[in-house]
Amino acid sequence: MSESNPKGRTELLQFLQELGIEVTTRDHAPVFTVAEAAALAHDIPGGHTKNLFVKDKKDQFFLLTVEENAVVDLKTVHTVIGAASKVSFGKPEKLMEYLGVIPGSVTALGAINDTGSNVTFILDEDLMKHEIINCHPLSNDATTSIRRDDLIRFLEATGHKPLVLKVTA
Repeated sequence: MSESNPKGRTELLQFLQELGIEVTTRDHAPVFTVAEAAALAHDIPGGHTKNLFVKDKKDQFFLLTVEENAVVDLKTVHTVIGAASKVSFGKPEKLMEYLGVIPGSVTALGAINDTGSNVTFILDEDLMKHEIINCHPLSNDATTSIRRDDLIRFLEATGHKPLVLKVTA
């Protein structure tokens, strides 16, 4: 994948359809923060996500997908996710290069663009208690609702083995 040509929403939804995964996607005004997204939550059932794109000192990248109001301790989470050191946020350029998204649109569905398997996907245990998980479909002006098991199946179909771990406080 070249940085200038990541897959977008249309290709994502087509890929999900080819996998036989049913999703519902709802358009809305762009949201840039969890607080802005929370206003939509009452209209869309299921677990709503917050995504943290982080890296360790060895440039191993991780995407932590947690419930929107969950707290992640960035000083200690490296011990849970298998990072080589404490983690810090990944740069927007790497976010675009690996997941094909910009800050504010980060989503586990970005795995479709990580053809080099540069990112380890971590799904929080608490989030995975929800039957339906809500994610951005590669842009922050819509929400895609996907079944928990189908999210895992999607990640595996993109060549990723997601880890379900307790990463929240």
